[in-house]
This record gives sequence, structure tokens and C-alpha cells, in this order.
Amino acid sequence: MAILNYTTEVDAIKSISEIEYILIKHGVKSVLKNFRDGHIESVSFLLERHGMDIPITLPARVDRCLEVLKREKKNSPRKNIKATYDQAERVAWRILKDWTEAQMALIDIDMVQIDEVFLPYIQTNTGKTVYELMEDRKFLLEDKRYEI
Repeated sequence: MAILNYTTEVDAIKSISEIEYILIKHGVKSVLKNFRDGHIESVSFLLERHGMDIPITLPARVDRCLEVLKREKKNSPRKNIKATYDQAERVAWRILKDWTEAQMALIDIDMVQIDEVFLPYIQTNTGKTVYELMEDRKFLLEDKRYEI
């Protein structure tokens, strides 16, 4: 399987700037870059919906991307796959840029709402995302009305 953008030479900073631009064009209130060990690990932003500021964090899980690149390089030795941290960082952020752009295109044609798209990435008051909370609960909703 070919990994999207696995050959990209676009610097992660450029992809992150493009993500910021896309978000700003779609009305976010602020954008923040979160660093770990000198690398941007996520982009956080505030989205105003229903009179409230909703904090959202988009993570670039570069370590996971690197593991996939390494596996692909091992399984496809003929392909020119660079399995380095720098390449994984470029790939992860480029894919996030493409994903953000595609989601905004769906929003632009009224197929989805912006908070619907970013729901898994909304930060709760515990510091975890909605997805992480749901994962902790094995995706079971506590309210009996929603049981399947």
C-alpha cells in the first residue's frame, strides 16, 4: 500500500502554516502550536460555536507515521521510502494539511458542520479529547437512551 505523500519534500513548517491559513479562512479565533522536544506535535485552535469557545487539538503523531514508513520500507525494498523522523514529520503534517483541506471543502458545501468534523479532537475539561474519553469508556455512552 502506498502511503499518501510518502515522498513529500514539503517542510513540516510549511504544511503547518497552510493548516493555519485554512483554519483562519474558516473563522477560527486563535491558533497555537504545541511543541515537544523542539518539534511541533500538534496545532490547537479555538472555534466559536453556539456562543462558546471550543478548544480543538489536531495531533501529528509522527512516531506512528515513522513506524509505518519503516514497515513499508522493509516490506517494499524496491520503493524509495525514506524512513527517517524528518520524513515522517513531513508526511504526517502534509497528510494533516490535506485532511484539513478536504474537511473544509465538505463544510464549504454544507455537507457537514465544522464542529461535527472536529468532534473527536475537541478538548474536554479533563485535558483529554472527546475521542480519548470515548476510547476510555470503550465507546459506550453512559446514557441508557443511547445503548444499541
